[in-house]
Amino acid sequence: MNLDLSGKHALVCGGSQGIGHAAAIELAKLGADVTLLARSRDALERALAALPRVHATQTHATLAVDMNEHADLRAKVEMAATTRAVQILVNNTGGPPGGPAHTAALDDFRIAFNQHIMAAQIVLQAVLSGMQTAGYGRIINVISTSVKEPIRNLGVSNTIRGAMASWAKTLATELGPSGITVNNVLPGYTKTARLDQILADRSKATGKSEGEIAKTMLATVPLGRFAESAEIAAVIAFLATPAAGYVNGINVPVDGGRTLSL
Repeated sequence: MNLDLSGKHALVCGGSQGIGHAAAIELAKLGADVTLLARSRDALERALAALPRVHATQTHATLAVDMNEHADLRAKVEMAATTRAVQILVNNTGGPPGGPAHTAALDDFRIAFNQHIMAAQIVLQAVLSGMQTAGYGRIINVISTSVKEPIRNLGVSNTIRGAMASWAKTLATELGPSGITVNNVLPGYTKTARLDQILADRSKATGKSEGEIAKTMLATVPLGRFAESAEIAAVIAFLATPAAGYVNGINVPVDGGRTLSL
């Protein structure tokens, strides 16, 4: 099975922490050159220092930019892709705040749409020509199991994640002839800052302790535990490899069996 990513360049959004950073580590272990994209320069430098190098010519880099600053985002990603063509794109952005859909302000939807759909489209257009020239491209979107089953009290997130999934499925059809695959990874409950936020929000809303909330959540997971970021990252990394070349346009839940739909 060909898992070698030597000579490939991966751009990992949200690469300074959590699932994004874990994905960057796994891609680097397979030989890819990795560019980490996030807002904080300090966090990026710490994350960069932790990336492995498995061969002497392997180089890693950072790109400090806010996904909501679209003009800056386009300029910086285009410059990075001109310097070194990108063959692997991992779209990974923090989720919107919780709350019901029917009480959400219009700005809540607008901000989430700009941060996810618009930003992903900008990054895609900045790196696409390099993938087409190489005849090799892997676009992997880290979204949510809400694509299959909406999650209560995450109304804006459910809406935007569904839009991302449809965007990806459309691209999979359009870009497949160029040797570019587009797939979605749907993490379940994973030990990240996002999970901490959800536990705190639900505790505040219900008056229950975070421990009680966590126990209730885990009761729905057949494996009975939260995922480690590295477990989500392993699936992302596989989808980036030549071995996954005929996997295209799918949603892959990595959730310990929690999603009940097929």
